[in-house]
Amino acid sequence: MAVILYLHHALGLTSGQRDFAETLRKAGHTVHTPDLYGGKVFETLDAGIAHGRSLGFEALLDDGVAAAEGLPAEVVYVGYSLGVLPAQRLAQTRPGAKGAVFLESFVPPSEFGAWPAGVPAQVHGMDEDPIFAGEGDLDAARAFVAATPEAELFLYPGKVHLFADASLGTYDEVAAAALTERVLAFVNRVG
Repeated sequence: MAVILYLHHALGLTSGQRDFAETLRKAGHTVHTPDLYGGKVFETLDAGIAHGRSLGFEALLDDGVAAAEGLPAEVVYVGYSLGVLPAQRLAQTRPGAKGAVFLESFVPPSEFGAWPAGVPAQVHGMDEDPIFAGEGDLDAARAFVAATPEAELFLYPGKVHLFADASLGTYDEVAAAALTERVLAFVNRVG
């Protein structure tokens, strides 16, 4: 079974985020869910992003990376939206990554250097999400998957961001169920 470091989105460690981590635990995995917002949870993306900005996005990235201290080298990194940045940085720069899952966000690997050979990854997002598709993440993910044999891209029909968090109004039950099934299969395989 895998050791997973799960890094939350810009609304904080919501009940939906905790429930998803619990789903992974019930499948037999050890899941670490650091709270980069110190217990604060926000109801709107604008409010969550404003809070992240007030903390400093570079500081949040550093805190997310620091969350891996004390964990074994062989970790599966899972990042959700804002949490993708530290998850991707760790997957690319911390030796021993077993795999990485990027939910609703992705940056070109050149942001953190080269993608490590042999490390499998999944990227998930909605095909018309104004953030994931509209701000370049989808294009970066397509280029990554085209260049990386171990990488997969899963697109879901829809126009919302944070569709897989059951505690939010943007939740899409059908897409979230497919995402969860794919993530579990991936983690079971690489862990």
